Amino acid sequence: MSNLLKTKPLDVVMAEAYETGEHSLKRALGPGNLIALGIGAIIGTGIFVLTGAASAMYAGPSIVLSFIVAGIGCVFAGLCYAEFAAMIPIAGSAYTYGYATLGEIFAWIIGWDLILEYAFGAATVASGWSGYVLSFLQDFGIRLSPRLAGAPGTPFVLYNGHWENLSRVSKALALHHIDPSTLPHQTSFFNLFGFIGIALVTVVLVIGIKESANLNSVIVVVKVCVLLVFVGLGVNYIMGHMAEASANWHPFIPPNKGGFGEFGTSGIFRAAGVIFFAYIGFDAVSTAAQETKNPKRDMPIGILGSLVICTILYILVAGVLTGLVKYTNLNVPDPIAIGIDMTGVRWGSLLVKLGAICGLSSTMVVMLLGQSRIFYTMSHDGLLPKWASAVHPRFRTPYISSIFVGVFVAIFAAVIPISVLGELVSIGTLLAFIIVCAGVWVLRRTRPEVPRPFRTPWVPFVPIMGIVISALMMLSLPLDTWIRLIVWLIIGMVLYFTYSRRHSKVQQGITSVTSPPVGVTYTEPR
Repeated sequence: MSNLLKTKPLDVVMAEAYETGEHSLKRALGPGNLIALGIGAIIGTGIFVLTGAASAMYAGPSIVLSFIVAGIGCVFAGLCYAEFAAMIPIAGSAYTYGYATLGEIFAWIIGWDLILEYAFGAATVASGWSGYVLSFLQDFGIRLSPRLAGAPGTPFVLYNGHWENLSRVSKALALHHIDPSTLPHQTSFFNLFGFIGIALVTVVLVIGIKESANLNSVIVVVKVCVLLVFVGLGVNYIMGHMAEASANWHPFIPPNKGGFGEFGTSGIFRAAGVIFFAYIGFDAVSTAAQETKNPKRDMPIGILGSLVICTILYILVAGVLTGLVKYTNLNVPDPIAIGIDMTGVRWGSLLVKLGAICGLSSTMVVMLLGQSRIFYTMSHDGLLPKWASAVHPRFRTPYISSIFVGVFVAIFAAVIPISVLGELVSIGTLLAFIIVCAGVWVLRRTRPEVPRPFRTPWVPFVPIMGIVISALMMLSLPLDTWIRLIVWLIIGMVLYFTYSRRHSKVQQGITSVTSPPVGVTYTEPR
C-alpha cells in the first residue's frame, strides 16, 4: 500500500518543468493567450442556455447574484490552481499536483478522471457544435442533410424552415403547442460535422501551440464581441423603456413558493449550483503551463483573470436579459435570441448561433489541448506508453498524443449518442478541484520551504472551502452519474495494476533531474 502512495519528488517535477531542447514542449504563450484559453473553456453554450433556464426556474432577476455566488465558489479552486501552476509549471495540471503531494494512486485516479473532462467533454461539445453549424449554414441558403449532423439515432425536425436537433428545440415547440410528430423529421446516422470539427482542431494542435492559441484567441474575440453586442443592444433598449425593464426586474428576488430552491434566497443558491457548471474549464489553463514563457507570473493571471472576466460577462448578460424579458418566459433553449427579439433587431437568431458556434469551437480547442498534454505527462512518468510523450522536433508539440486523442474523440463524437456525458464531465472536473485543493493544503504542511511565486491566501480556509463546495456540487448530481464514474474508475484501476504500476518511473526509482534554471534552488524532499 505504501508504494501506491509513493509521491513523485517535487524537485524532479520542478526540474522537468524547465527542460529544454527539441524533445521538450515549446514555451510560446503569454498572459493574453492564457486568459483567452480560460475564456475559451468557460464560455460555451452555458451562457446562451443556462442563464434563461436558471432564472425562470429558480432565481428570477436575482440570477445575477447566483452568478456571483458561483464565481466565488470557483475562485477557491482557482486560487489553489494558481499556486500550483506558478510553482510547478508542468503540463500535467491536477494529475502532476496530486502526484507530488498525495501519491501515485491518487495521481492515476485524477489523470484517468481528467479524460472524462477533456476527451469526453470535447466529444460532447462537438456534437452540439455540429447542430449549430447546420442551422447557421441554412440561414445562408446552404442546405445540408441532417442525417450527417448527429450521432446515429439523433432525431431532427424541420422547424421554421431549418432542420433542428429535436432536443434543442423541444421546449420551444412545447411553448408554441406544436406536436413534433406533425413536423417533417429525419434521423441522423453519422455526425460528419462533428467529426470534421475535431479533425480540424487536431491539425491545428499538431502544427503548434502558438498557432492553436492564436486561433483560440480569434474565436474568443468574436465570441466576446457577440456578447457585448447583445449587452449594448439590450442596454440601449432598456434606457428607452425603463418602466418596462423595472417591471421585468420586479421583484428582484421572487418570493419563495414553499420549497427549497423555488425562488427566494434558497433559489439564488439553487441557481448557483446549476450555473456552477458554466464556469468549469478554467483548470485547462494549467495544462499549458509547460508552454508558457513566464509561468510564475502568467499562470495566476491566466487562471484568475479568465474567471473574473467571465464572471463579469455572465452578470452583464443576466442583468440585461432579465430586464428585456420577464424571467417567467426564459425557460427556452435560446433565451438570448428572445432577448434580442425584444429590442427589434431581426438578426438576433443569427447572432446567437454565431456566438454559440464560436463558444463551442474554442472549447474544443482547449479541451483537446488539455487532454493531449495530460497524456504527454502521464507517458513521461511511465504510466502510459512511451509514444504518447513523443514531441515533434519541428513543431515541438506532442503530435502523436494529439492525433491519437483527436481520432478517438472524432469517432466518439460521430457515432455515439452522448446525452449523458455532460454530467460525467462535470463530476470529473469537480473531483479534480477537490484533489488540487487538498494538494495545496498538504504541500503547505509537508514542504513549507518551497518557493511559491503565487501563494493561495488564507490556507487552510480557501482549500477547505474549495473542497466543500466541489463536494456539494458532486453530491447534487444524479446517482447514475456516480455509477458511471465508479465504473470508469474501475476500468482505470485495471489498467493501472496491469500496465502502469509496472512501468512507473517512480515505482522503479528512475529519476532524471536536470539542473534547475539559474537562480532557482531546490531542496531534497523530506
